[in-house]
Amino acid sequence: MQLRLISWFFITLNFMEYIGSQHAYRVRRQGRMHPNVSQGCQGGCATCSDYNGCLSCKPRLFFVLERIGMKQIGVCLSSCPSGYYGTRYPDINKCAKCKADCDTCFTRNFCTKCKSGFYLYSGKCLEKCPDGLEANNHTMECTSIVHCETSEWSPWSPCMKKGKTCGFKRGNEVRVKEIIQHPSARGNPCPATTESRKCIVQRKRCQKEGKGKKNREEKRKKSNKDESKETRQESKGRAARRQNREQRENNNKTQPKKRKAPNKEQDLAPVDTAH
Repeated sequence: MQLRLISWFFITLNFMEYIGSQHAYRVRRQGRMHPNVSQGCQGGCATCSDYNGCLSCKPRLFFVLERIGMKQIGVCLSSCPSGYYGTRYPDINKCAKCKADCDTCFTRNFCTKCKSGFYLYSGKCLEKCPDGLEANNHTMECTSIVHCETSEWSPWSPCMKKGKTCGFKRGNEVRVKEIIQHPSARGNPCPATTESRKCIVQRKRCQKEGKGKKNREEKRKKSNKDESKETRQESKGRAARRQNREQRENNNKTQPKKRKAPNKEQDLAPVDTAH
């Protein structure tokens, strides 16, 4: 029994020594890899060194290696720079490089913007767009081909010649249509939006502008004169009627009232002499 206890004691002691040696080894190794490790870092670093910069970042920041000449320095950023995408892990958030043809990306296999000379399509950067699509040099994307769209023809305009609708027998009438959708680079172009055809009208003389204006002025003056004459006549008629009415009223006031004539039938009635 005592021998068994002694054996367990030595086994436990050896195990504790082994754990201690492994911990010391990791500490020495970390010291060789990151000399002068400091806990009081700035710029979002959780741990850092004088030689390698940031070794780990504070929560929610991304760790990325920046090359300065032949040396790489670790930095901690709130978002990944152009050409990198962010990956989050439980222990550290890192910035990883996009593909060579990507300027910005969401993941390594999904680009959001391509470098010069490439066109973006479904998260990929292509030198040539697929069939049925065209390269948009403004957005640097592969977009659908857009064809021209127009409205229906408008009604024909009045028959005219040199801007006039009189003084001729043969002229031209025009109709137009509006462009609703302009085409893209590879889309079907717009057709003609104006049509003209010859027309025939009953020939009539154009009224001169000066003469027409003079006639309009004369008509207006005559109309005003007629209206004034009618107004004066109406005023005179009302005044005459009012004067006649007043005269009749005055005559009725000055003349004595006529006595009524006796009723002849009453005078000729028999007199009752019975009394």
